[in-house]
Amino acid sequence: MTHRTTDVVENVLSKFQELMPENQQRQIQSREKSRSVEIEQSPLQQRVFGLHQGMGWMSDDFNDPLTDEFWLGET
Repeated sequence: MTHRTTDVVENVLSKFQELMPENQQRQIQSREKSRSVEIEQSPLQQRVFGLHQGMGWMSDDFNDPLTDEFWLGET
């Protein structure tokens, strides 16, 4: 772990230890539940080319350079 990661972990553990025991248990149960949801997600489905054809559009000037007003925040 990096120094920054270690600081974050220590900070989280410190805050966790400040919780009352019943709240600690709730946090543990919540984390366990979220981990089980992550594991149970279905595998990625194969993408279908052209499925949403014609449902989007792109401006004719999409590739044109942006104006100075845009970059300088002027209106």
